[in-house]
Amino acid sequence: MPIWLELALRVLVVVGAFLTLPLIVGQAEHKVMAHMQGRLGPMYAGAFHGWAQLVADGVKFVQKEDITPRAADRQVFRLAPVVALLPYLAVLLVIPLGPHGLVAQPLDVGLFFVLAVVGIGVIAVLMAAWSSANKYSLLGGLRAAAQLLGYELPFVLSAASVAMAAGTLSLSGIVEAWRPWWLLWQLPAMLIFFTAGLAEIRRPPFDMPIADSELVFGYLTEYTGLRFAFFLLAEYVGIVVISALTTVLFLGGWKGPFDDQLGWLWTLLKVFAVAFVVIWLRVAYPRLREDQLQRLCWLILVPLALLQLVVTAAVKVAL
Repeated sequence: MPIWLELALRVLVVVGAFLTLPLIVGQAEHKVMAHMQGRLGPMYAGAFHGWAQLVADGVKFVQKEDITPRAADRQVFRLAPVVALLPYLAVLLVIPLGPHGLVAQPLDVGLFFVLAVVGIGVIAVLMAAWSSANKYSLLGGLRAAAQLLGYELPFVLSAASVAMAAGTLSLSGIVEAWRPWWLLWQLPAMLIFFTAGLAEIRRPPFDMPIADSELVFGYLTEYTGLRFAFFLLAEYVGIVVISALTTVLFLGGWKGPFDDQLGWLWTLLKVFAVAFVVIWLRVAYPRLREDQLQRLCWLILVPLALLQLVVTAAVKVAL
């Protein structure tokens, strides 16, 4: 098979996953939250358990009027949803699904690439906040900037811990080096990475930038129609990306029984299990106040991440 054709097929598969996995997670969130909170929710779209509700929501967003505020910076306002989506698509290109090169684009510095690209999300938030010409949007954007810049540090430090343990920045190399006893050795790093990842994608209880009881809907206040849907899609793609990175870095990726044949299935099962935890946290915990959010970052997560780096280095030297 020609190289260009193989590359095109890999990109098409990733784009397909980019468009379908977030919808599956979104549908799961609707149903899981409904059962946890004891409410039926939409059950009739598509007949069986309301399976087509997300499709109906998508059609609704397409039909809604696309409004741009008169005082807004139109070009920046319209570009922000695209900037929110594209980094996650780039990250999915380098996340390995299984062994034997089952990845769209393997990189020797895959972890460095992922951490650099995920950080672009703050730019989209600031673009949306500033260009909306709305005080609630601007306040939400400032909250998001403070949150994302703060939690970026424990996010990177915890990822550096597992990279140090594996001795490589390659995501596939980290999975190959992973051993079951790392579940205990790297457990603090995994919890820090997962918590900081939730803050990075602004999921509850880290949703201060869009606190509806205080800021209407934060930096999303002025968005309508398809552009608003793009921001929602970015949130669900973010869940998939954070779940996939947690799986690859800390849960052994494709490793499991018969992983040579079923490695891709183990990866997907672990990703959906982590995504379920993300949904469960939204239902179970209230929103953190701004002071609580920053205290958790700087007084708990950052010191623990630095301590984990020291422990990892000590174990590597001892072994």
